[in-house]
Amino acid sequence: MRFTLNGAAVSLDVVGSRRLLDVLREDLGKTGTKEGCGEGECGACSVLIDGEVVDSCLVAVGQVEGRNVITVEGLAGPRGELSLLQQAFIEHGAAQCGICTPGMLLAAHVLLKKEQRPDADDVREALAGNLCRCTGYTKIIEAVLSCGT
Repeated sequence: MRFTLNGAAVSLDVVGSRRLLDVLREDLGKTGTKEGCGEGECGACSVLIDGEVVDSCLVAVGQVEGRNVITVEGLAGPRGELSLLQQAFIEHGAAQCGICTPGMLLAAHVLLKKEQRPDADDVREALAGNLCRCTGYTKIIEAVLSCGT
């Protein structure tokens, strides 16, 4: 299996039917990607595949052959410095237990790439596939809005 992960080429000898989520966490050490429901309903395992938000619990690793995968770790800068969005989540108290945070960050990242000045409704729609049981979403929405240019 060959694909690009967070900008680096990856080559693995794994069964193509394994879940991408498991390969990321167990074989590649990308534990920022979380398992919530295992059914594609909560968004905790979200990654970007060729720029699209995808639930990695529903993707066989064989489906990413030759593609570009970004995990939440890939949002940080080359020396590990947090992105503006990640920093905003900290500053606004948008993360509590942390299970939903990677999926929220990736969905918000995609939104901010498409829409420089989203409004609260845009953010709600972009985050609709991500369930949070702790925050009530208000601080998450505030964090994302603070990053609009």
